[in-house]
Amino acid sequence: MTIQDFIQIILFFTLLIGLTPILGNFMYKVFTGSKHFMLPAFGWLERLTYKSSGINPDEETNWKSYTFNLLMFNLVGFIFVFLIQLFQAQLPLNPANLPNVSWHSAFNTSVSFMTNTNWQGYAGETTLSYFVQMIGLAVQNFVSAATGIAVLLALVRGLARKTTDQLGNFWTDLTRSTLHVLLPLSILFAVVLVGQGVVQNFKTYDTVQTLQGATQVIPQGPAASQIAIKQLGTNGGGFFNANSAHPFENPTPFSNLLELLAILLIPAALTYTYGKMVGSTRQGWTIFAAMLILLVVGLSISLYAEYSTNPIFGKLPLMEGKETRFGITNSVLWSTSTSAASNGSVNAMHDSLSPLAGMVAMINLMLGEVIFGGVGAGLYGMVIFVILTVFIAGLMVGRTPEYLGKKIQKFEVQMAIIAVLAPNIVILLFAAWASVSSPGLSSLNNAGPHGLSEILYAFSSAAGNNGSAFAGLNANTVFYNLTLGFGMLIGRFGIIVPVLAIAGSMAGKKITPSSAGTFHTDNWLFIGLLIAVILIVGGLTHFPALSLGPIVEHLQMNNGITF
Repeated sequence: MTIQDFIQIILFFTLLIGLTPILGNFMYKVFTGSKHFMLPAFGWLERLTYKSSGINPDEETNWKSYTFNLLMFNLVGFIFVFLIQLFQAQLPLNPANLPNVSWHSAFNTSVSFMTNTNWQGYAGETTLSYFVQMIGLAVQNFVSAATGIAVLLALVRGLARKTTDQLGNFWTDLTRSTLHVLLPLSILFAVVLVGQGVVQNFKTYDTVQTLQGATQVIPQGPAASQIAIKQLGTNGGGFFNANSAHPFENPTPFSNLLELLAILLIPAALTYTYGKMVGSTRQGWTIFAAMLILLVVGLSISLYAEYSTNPIFGKLPLMEGKETRFGITNSVLWSTSTSAASNGSVNAMHDSLSPLAGMVAMINLMLGEVIFGGVGAGLYGMVIFVILTVFIAGLMVGRTPEYLGKKIQKFEVQMAIIAVLAPNIVILLFAAWASVSSPGLSSLNNAGPHGLSEILYAFSSAAGNNGSAFAGLNANTVFYNLTLGFGMLIGRFGIIVPVLAIAGSMAGKKITPSSAGTFHTDNWLFIGLLIAVILIVGGLTHFPALSLGPIVEHLQMNNGITF
């Protein structure tokens, strides 16, 4: 690594830490209904939305009604995106005359974008029209991210309020998240991206002659508007097949830094918002610190693996699958961040990462996408681990566990366990099924432990609602479209429903004032305990599978064997 590499890493983390309280405080004002500087610009649109849809923004509901509204909204979104893919050829804004999408690919894509996963088993520029990209996928990029924020807000209210069953209004939370946070940030970011060279047009594809005399089709389209929300909303679905390695999506080093920062910006800032809403910014910074430590450790291991010598490549840099304009450091920083943030966009092929660097990205997914994670989703997933940590610590010292002055009891622990187990079941059972079945094995590009890693990564990405992939696996088959689709549903709603149940249960409890015997959850001791529980509960579950995949591959590579 060079001094420029270290400067880029330091600059990235400095910007992330510095912007966290600024954006976090703004979102606190938005979500609590306080005055903020975006009200004159979008307040009228918020009021119009309520009036046209017949919503009373001040009417609150209990957790069951909140959950029902959320599920029905997502169901409608799924059906709409599914249908417009099936009838794509008959719809407008299809200058490339692309045919209708197959039913199983349409199912997978609809589930993927509805669950904020944005897994893509297809090449965007050769499969989906501008209409489907804009009206279907880009819209879901906004509302799926807003759904994650809404669930977090309901959980925060459940923790902060006492003796009530009211958790807020899903429609209000969805509207404010979209109009005052996601939309203005996306507009600003899209304009900047266009200035950097990201395409934004409705042209037909250009046919050109290369310097070698060959004919090449250059895709066009309204990319910048979708790239902005795909990064800010931790969606990750690429407008083009090469995703953020494509020069039309990510043309310059500056656009690379901005897109990379956008991946983690809102998830990081929400920790500060969380602290403000529960009445203690120290609680928010505690969670932020745990997330940051896990991210930095994973990044360090990945950089070590990518820059280490081995018998296969000797002292040559590991540049396969990477863009020379970005290099190793920017590629690894991106792979670590995107897998930690439930974003899924890539600027290098994860299939070509060294075994240990690929394993770090995979572990980030397997931990439940809680290292910043998805917008809203990462933080409420982390709170699940906080509840488990408090419960385990209470057992160790013989005290009734409490968090934010509320007792953690049987129901909350049961729901937390369900939320932790749901994605792990998807990863292990579905990957095992794919590893021993003909439909699962027929799509592999590599044999041996690397082939297993491709399968493990795919189901980890689906269960974690991440969307990135080891590109060697052809997942656009009936088997993978269906299994990954169901894995995304379980990974999303198998966590959301228990989280909202916990919110409802906690909202009805009294708050006990802190005393000398209170177990503090805002210091370095708790950060250490929290990280330990995440690694033990989330990590050790998958150690046997990792041993058969990337760990064996790493040992074999050091002996001069590749797959």
